[in-house]
Amino acid sequence: MTTLLLALAIAFVGGLAIGLQSPLASMMSQRIGSLESAFVVHLGGALIASIPLLVMGGGHLSKWREVPAYALLSGGLGLVLIAAISYSIPRIGLANTVAPLIAAQLVAGAVLDHFGLLGLEVRLLDPARAVGLGLLLAGVWLVTK
Repeated sequence: MTTLLLALAIAFVGGLAIGLQSPLASMMSQRIGSLESAFVVHLGGALIASIPLLVMGGGHLSKWREVPAYALLSGGLGLVLIAAISYSIPRIGLANTVAPLIAAQLVAGAVLDHFGLLGLEVRLLDPARAVGLGLLLAGVWLVTK
C-alpha cells in the first residue's frame, strides 16, 4: 500500500507540473512562437536534467542505444504536447485545454494497458474502469461546454 500511495503522490505532483507548465509554455509561445517555445522548454529540461546526470557520472545515459528506436519518438511526442497546449490555451482557456488532455491520456493509457502494448503489463479494461472512463469523458464535456 505504501508503494501505491507514493506512486499516487508522485503522479499528483506530475499533474501539478502539467497544470503549471501548460500556461507557462502558452505564455512563451504567444511571445516567441510554438516551435521556439517547444525548443526552449525542452532545452531547459535538458539543462536541468544534466545537473544530476553530471553528479551521477552520466548515470545509464551511455545505454541509450539499447532503447528501442520507437521509444525515441517520446521527444517528438513531447513537442506535440507543448505545441497543442501552446495553441489551445489562448483560444479556449486552461481548463478547457487540460480536461481533454488528461482524458486522452487516460483513454490512451487504458488501451495500452488492456492490450499490454509498448511492453506494459496487461491490465484488462473491466466494466468498472470502462464506466470510469465514460464518466471522465462526460466530465470533459461538462467542463468544456
